Amino acid sequence: MLFRIAAALCFLAVALGAFGAHALKPSLEGSGMLEVWNKAVLYHFLHGVALVALALHGAGNRAAYFLLFAGVVLFSGSLYAMALTHVRWLGAITPLGGLCFLAGWAWLVISPKL
Repeated sequence: MLFRIAAALCFLAVALGAFGAHALKPSLEGSGMLEVWNKAVLYHFLHGVALVALALHGAGNRAAYFLLFAGVVLFSGSLYAMALTHVRWLGAITPLGGLCFLAGWAWLVISPKL
């Protein structure tokens, strides 16, 4: 199940990247949010790939998996929402996602289960 979730996240990252590069590009450029969208896609996809690897090889590190997943939702999700709605306070959520990313990677550094 974790593998399918990770694969779906990667699929979604590619789809959102293409959507932003084509259908949303004029709107995102006009509002100055294209870079924000692209940053969301980059972190989304990179951590999606990490989740695929954890799903395949890190059965003992579910905490790291869920921290990285939460990071994608909070970090990339808040940036996507901010780029689409232009509601700047959503950017206050982004650092929480970054902290989840850091905690997930730190978990893997100190985990004895790898």
